[in-house]
Amino acid sequence: MSKSYVIGVDYGSDSVRSVLVDAINGDEISSSVFYYPRWKRGEYCDAASSRFRQHPLDYIEGLEATVKDCLQKSGIMNVGEAVKAISVDTTGSTPIAVNEQGIPLALLDEFRDNPNAMFVLWKDHTAVKEAKEINDYNETSAVDYLKYVGGVYSSEWFWAKLLHIFRVDEQVRKATFSWVEHCDYIPFLLTGGTHASAIKRGVCSAGHKSLWAAEFGGLPPNAFFTDIDPLLDGVVDRLFSETYTADKPAGNLSAEWAERLGLSVSVTVGIGAFDCHMGAVGGQIEPYYLSKVMGTSTCDMLVAPKEEVQDTLVKGICGQVDGSIIPGMVGMEAGQSAFGDAYAWLKQVLLWPTKQVLQDVEGLNDAVREQVANGLEEKLLVSLSEKAAELSVTSTSELAIDWLNGRRTPDADQSLKGAITGLHLGTDAPRIFRAIVEATCFGAKAIVDRFIEQGIPVKGLIGLGGVAKKSPFIMQMMANVMNMPIRIHKSEQTCAIGAAMFAATAAGLYDRVEDAMKAMGQGFERTYVPEEKWVPIYAERYERYKALGAFVEGKESLAVTV
Repeated sequence: MSKSYVIGVDYGSDSVRSVLVDAINGDEISSSVFYYPRWKRGEYCDAASSRFRQHPLDYIEGLEATVKDCLQKSGIMNVGEAVKAISVDTTGSTPIAVNEQGIPLALLDEFRDNPNAMFVLWKDHTAVKEAKEINDYNETSAVDYLKYVGGVYSSEWFWAKLLHIFRVDEQVRKATFSWVEHCDYIPFLLTGGTHASAIKRGVCSAGHKSLWAAEFGGLPPNAFFTDIDPLLDGVVDRLFSETYTADKPAGNLSAEWAERLGLSVSVTVGIGAFDCHMGAVGGQIEPYYLSKVMGTSTCDMLVAPKEEVQDTLVKGICGQVDGSIIPGMVGMEAGQSAFGDAYAWLKQVLLWPTKQVLQDVEGLNDAVREQVANGLEEKLLVSLSEKAAELSVTSTSELAIDWLNGRRTPDADQSLKGAITGLHLGTDAPRIFRAIVEATCFGAKAIVDRFIEQGIPVKGLIGLGGVAKKSPFIMQMMANVMNMPIRIHKSEQTCAIGAAMFAATAAGLYDRVEDAMKAMGQGFERTYVPEEKWVPIYAERYERYKALGAFVEGKESLAVTV
């Protein structure tokens, strides 16, 4: 039998990674990473105002560079002729304004340096006010249009970001024909689309972020949006009513992109989806097992048979959508706005004085300064983990809240802030680090508790992503706090591998994505089980975490000593 290959493209927050995969057994032939140069230079972003924008050229250049590099690295003669399909996953909600031809406005000369004409990254929180207005208005609506997104609309999502851009930039608003998620734009680009109305929208992005639901006959009506702000008048009519699951083809590779990538026009381009959704598939998700994609933030995925979910709606999560994650099942999404980002924040706080002082130390040349700084940055979190693991913890030890980038779930509120309490003169860096790690694990437990409280059982945990692979300390604490095992998947690239599985299904190599998962999945490398001595300690501290969170949120006074 001749070989068949597929390509999975995974767009992350800092880089894009492509993998060339054997479609028969899932073997990774080659991979390539491209770090977004404009993003790396900090262009178009302002962390102080929670503005995070990415230029479409970072995405386009990265797509071409990584796919071509994968083919070259493979060492297989004429490998491009054996590639059957390509699928992409992206961060989300990461939308952009496009003109009538479907071209992102930032690719036009007049908008090329305008952040409002660029992709609004998932963690951009400039639309907090707009999200609140959507939530407030929905409370008065005769139809609950937020029922399938957990009842709370987030500033991280499609409509809030659109309204914010329209309000702050009249020029962009007037030039906007449609508003498109990153995961829907790339397949449109690859297939040579020439009109925004032809963009095929995935049910993943549409159902979880855009308020699309079959029950509503599509998106909410124009009146829903114009009552929130007349600036939205007519936008919904230029969007979409039909959606597609990620196992379906968006079309074939255009002649232009076939030439640019070194592939054939017969290559199938799959419908796009969010990274966490395809990552859950790459990580071999099972019904009622919470698949946690753990990186800068977390996305927590759960699938369940439709006939078992029936009318159960889980409040305060990021949506439940028929056909997202695995077609034919109900896909549920939750997550934390800061996970790895919380550890990275502490790392930068601790490194700041060292880096500044190094500049003033006499007798050191620039190469030595750079070597020392890089060495500290590389080793810091590892050393903190080692020391933190040695600490004894009591009910009154330092305690933190993990909302350093707001709270995604349960109950989205991006205006919330993090906190650390119980500090004293004996508090050192390992103790603060441990408190922050513990807080991220407590935040994860709050999500599991919400599913269970709302009638959706959680049978176990699956750990995916960089943190799951690289930090035994964090994963063991997660198992202890959750009081349930967590299996760690072998693959370091579950999102890209998941995209490859969907590509193989879209090309007809497999009838169902479950079949692709079984054939191409790499299995699990280890399981962390709860340590009995820690379970009751963390159970007590979790109650204190909840009390501190309620105080930070302003819901009640601090009734317990923390």
